[in-house]
Amino acid sequence: MTEYYSTITGFFGNSNPEKLLKEFGSPLYVYNEKILRQKCRDMKNLVEYKNFVPNYSIKANSNLSLIKIVKEEGLRADAMSAGEIQLLLHAGFEPEELFFVPNNVSESELKYAVDNGVLVSVDSLSQLELLGKINTGGKAAVRFNPGVGAGHHEKVVTAGKKTKFGVNIDCVDQVKEIAGKYNMKICGVNQHIGSLFMEGDSYIEGVKSLLSVAEQFEDIDFVDMGGGFGIPYNKQEGQKPLDLASFKEKLTQVLEQWTDKYGKKILFKTEPGRYIVAESGVILGNVYTTKANYGNKYVGTDIGFNVLARPVMYDSHHDIEVYRNGKPLNEAETEEVTVVGNICESGDIIAKNRKLPVIKEGDILGIMDAGAYGFAMSSNYNMRLRPAEVLIKEDGEPTLIRRRDTFEDLIANFNI
Repeated sequence: MTEYYSTITGFFGNSNPEKLLKEFGSPLYVYNEKILRQKCRDMKNLVEYKNFVPNYSIKANSNLSLIKIVKEEGLRADAMSAGEIQLLLHAGFEPEELFFVPNNVSESELKYAVDNGVLVSVDSLSQLELLGKINTGGKAAVRFNPGVGAGHHEKVVTAGKKTKFGVNIDCVDQVKEIAGKYNMKICGVNQHIGSLFMEGDSYIEGVKSLLSVAEQFEDIDFVDMGGGFGIPYNKQEGQKPLDLASFKEKLTQVLEQWTDKYGKKILFKTEPGRYIVAESGVILGNVYTTKANYGNKYVGTDIGFNVLARPVMYDSHHDIEVYRNGKPLNEAETEEVTVVGNICESGDIIAKNRKLPVIKEGDILGIMDAGAYGFAMSSNYNMRLRPAEVLIKEDGEPTLIRRRDTFEDLIANFNI
């Protein structure tokens, strides 16, 4: 085992896993404010190009306290639903700081965005037609499919020839025709090639393809290059982070050259989600059972896939740390185990055949890099209570930023 990530980063501040679970209960989402702010700053400095802003994609993590920190760091935001728009407005964002990038939504949802002054991007010709009827004489953006996709799993590749997203890049004339019909200005174009790329070449190729589309519009205001920036989920195996330094140089050059040719220093955007919040979050949970079934060692925890769905949905890897008496367990002796949750499903597996320090009942596990698509995808499946969320402030002190579900919450919406 390598040195623990939480020790290197001082993740738990003035507290420790044992204290946190005693105070706030188990399982528990824990976030680190310093790491969150640093990741925001990384994205703000992604390119040297001056007219640039990252939009945080809140579908990765929509905790209101975290969103307010992101806003304080100067990022704008993307929304995928009317609910996300509502939350962002409540967090203090101005409508012009938001970008609505929905997929296959109703007329009422489009109208909600327009009525609230939020710019809408459509990703089909039919949705552009629908938006034109609602927003005649207004502005619109269009999400194009550049034909280049990337991602850690086929379920998160959002461009290319086998995805539901975006307008084909050979449909520019049809976009112009529909926009003209409703006297709408196409003020921007955008894309999203996929999630969790760890080298920048495919992203830059996608940007180049999108820019070839953008130049077919005479007077656009911005190009949204998309997100998908990856983080190293396999730190214990020595995986390196995305090389933002070399990425920065290459991408800046592409943008500068294109704007010189276009004749206008338009605004460029990105839409990071995972990169902003993933490494700022850890799930803590208790070990209640250890047992052997037909030669396989199982470690049973209260971290079911209702708490963290990514391993079940995407076969995704999360490093695991083991704590005993509040401290990391750095023992040399390891064994191969399968870490499972408490959900009545055979697929409720956090880690399969993983070498970990010898774990005992009463130990605490930390599931690393769980800040993105963790709580956001959690559920009450099996009528389990969703965990509380805690923030380790910059001064090292923990504060509750979302309470744990109660049994009353489980029945609150039933009409009985």
